Amino acid sequence: MPIINLKVSGEEDAALAKELAVIISGLTKKVLNKKPEVTVVTVSFVPDNFWFINSESLEDLQTKSFHLTIKISDSTNLKNDKANYIDAVHEALALRLGGIHPVSYTAIEEMKADAYGYEGLTIEYKLIHNRIKLEK
Repeated sequence: MPIINLKVSGEEDAALAKELAVIISGLTKKVLNKKPEVTVVTVSFVPDNFWFINSESLEDLQTKSFHLTIKISDSTNLKNDKANYIDAVHEALALRLGGIHPVSYTAIEEMKADAYGYEGLTIEYKLIHNRIKLEK
């Protein structure tokens, strides 16, 4: 269910991308209790001289940054879960990437269950269908 897009400052690095995908998938399972088999992570890199904070490039600031966006089903996690996820992502990426700029973001987008899905079916349909199967 979760779709995660991670932008990292720096040059493309396939090995780092794989490592970051493993880290993020693990945190998503551990903190938000999301199923790894339906978790998608994309990683893209933005050169430091193309990433700006307050009109200064990360190259000039000599630091790194990231922006992670995760889409999850609406109302499937408590506020505390989401706060813990944002903290865990920041801590893990700071540890792995080294010194990161404080203006590194994690955004959790909650999608309505009738407007989000996979396998051509909405999450709402899957929830109702699974509930009916359990009742039988």
